[in-house]
Amino acid sequence: MSSFTEAIEAGPVVLDGGLGTLLEAHGHDLSSSLWSARLLIDDPAAIRRAHDEYFAAGARVAITSSYQVSYTGLDAAGLTRDQITGLLGRSVDLAREARDESGLTPGEAWVAASVGPYGASRADGSEYTGDYGLSVEQLRAWHRPRLHALAAASPDVIACETIPSLAELEAVCRELEGLDIPAWVSVTIADSTLRSGDSLADAFALAASVPEIVAIGVNCCDAAQVSGALADLGGARPGVVYPNSGEVWHADARRWSGAGCEIAAHAQEWIADGARLVGGCCRVGPDQISEVARAVASASTTPKPVT
Repeated sequence: MSSFTEAIEAGPVVLDGGLGTLLEAHGHDLSSSLWSARLLIDDPAAIRRAHDEYFAAGARVAITSSYQVSYTGLDAAGLTRDQITGLLGRSVDLAREARDESGLTPGEAWVAASVGPYGASRADGSEYTGDYGLSVEQLRAWHRPRLHALAAASPDVIACETIPSLAELEAVCRELEGLDIPAWVSVTIADSTLRSGDSLADAFALAASVPEIVAIGVNCCDAAQVSGALADLGGARPGVVYPNSGEVWHADARRWSGAGCEIAAHAQEWIADGARLVGGCCRVGPDQISEVARAVASASTTPKPVT
């Protein structure tokens, strides 16, 4: 049986695609501020079915539906602290159940507990800018209870996703230290910097200083920017990459525009550049993940070593 860390040291592993994308394709309304977290309350079986579909498509990591779950956001929706903790645990359980029902073993597929940025709880687009007006200590205090609740649910790895600023990355990194569970961190970028304008190289150096962080990279970005980000990472850790479809999100209008791209066409290049976790984010569904899985399977079994 391979642990998550052993698996990515051995070779590339396929992530799933956009969970919200697939749930919307199944007809679910995710327009509220709770996004997919609403289904954890109202229809958890829908989330498990979405995980099932990604595993069937070839994904070997299920990223849980906890991205939008926060104590502040769900407290405002009328849930108690114990209920919110229960939902965080449920998100991990649903992904684990889907893995088991797919006939995959804990050494063949893994559950990543999703931790979205502070801005996701605000549902105002600030998750893409990092413009929060909060200090590192305030952000640490906000992230802390959710990280501890997810760690208590025993996922294979914690996935801190779509981090837009150096301040929030520092907060997350400091809270991951000593948590005694492997984690990956992925930032969201534009024009070769974090969305906040902070240095990508500084962000990667900060993340690489934390022993618990076993993979570093980017998500929720244009696929054309992934190779440059991997170059900035420079093999400091195994790379994790899961870009968007190539369409552009307009946070003010809450809509997408533009044409998508075939991310699978880049997968082998990213693996050669040090990526060990490859998948998709917004607007990437099971069909594209199937293509990514085929590309990963045909990639060299001896990609460029990660040091």
